[in-house]
Amino acid sequence: MEGLLEPVGLDDVDGAVYLQVVTCPRATATELAARLHLTPARLRKPLGRLVDAGLITRLTGSPTRYIPAPPEVAIDALATRREEALRTLRIQARGLAQQMEGAPRGRGSDMIEIVDGEQAIVDHVVAIQLAAREEVLIVDCPPYLYDGATGNPQETQTMRRGVCYRAVYHAPRLEEPDRVRDLRVNIASGEQARVLPSVQMKMLIADRQTAVIPISFQAVQLHSVILVHPSPLLDALVIAFESLWDRAIPLDGNQPEDTGPTDADREMLTMLAAGMKDRTVARALGITERSVTRRVSHLLRTLGAETRFQAALQASKRGWL
Repeated sequence: MEGLLEPVGLDDVDGAVYLQVVTCPRATATELAARLHLTPARLRKPLGRLVDAGLITRLTGSPTRYIPAPPEVAIDALATRREEALRTLRIQARGLAQQMEGAPRGRGSDMIEIVDGEQAIVDHVVAIQLAAREEVLIVDCPPYLYDGATGNPQETQTMRRGVCYRAVYHAPRLEEPDRVRDLRVNIASGEQARVLPSVQMKMLIADRQTAVIPISFQAVQLHSVILVHPSPLLDALVIAFESLWDRAIPLDGNQPEDTGPTDADREMLTMLAAGMKDRTVARALGITERSVTRRVSHLLRTLGAETRFQAALQASKRGWL
């Protein structure tokens, strides 16, 4: 019963001690400690927490012995108190949200505000994603907020709540192994991903209500960003994203399959769409670089394409990806 009391704010040690008291009523702290292979001193705080929670009771006398309260009554009462505390927290959260709406924003207007400083930018991007309820749209291109090793840690957490993510990737960035690994994790978690040979309109849009864009799409570092609130500018950004999305090559594997290409062909075409070099593709597929070159030539002829990106585009139109 690991994690038995976690829903009511007690840890695994508390739960283990509680189970021992239930199975061995009237036991002393020394006896309980021996059963749990712990020292009596280690049990002092867990026993205190269980008494405070009303789950167990100290008997008078020496040495002190412990008996459990009726579990169905004690746990139900504890769960009810926790539910009341959560309801109070929700009410307070709504009040804080109203205060935030009425609080003065950063420098800017009601339509936009400027956020300065790397940490402040990260904090806003995290908060916007965690507040999303339906959809997050991303154009992932330089300059980057996260390094390849950490990726976007909020994305998987947000998708677990049922929020849809659609992302358009800048192909050269997918040459980096960390980025490819991160992309695969995101797709496996439910992200709809597409790629363009080159894209510069970096943005993140949540629920079509808030957007984050750089001060300049040509910027090489993110020292400041613009938060865009509901406005014609935000509408234009959504239209721009949808235009990029329509032009991009799908990477999520949800297109209808054709009997022509093999699974290896489809994976190779996806990598070609990402602009990966032969050496990277060979390493990813576990084959030689010469085999990659030979197979790419065959795919180009089959698809009537002159370039690798054209081959990926034709493959997408045929439903191969």
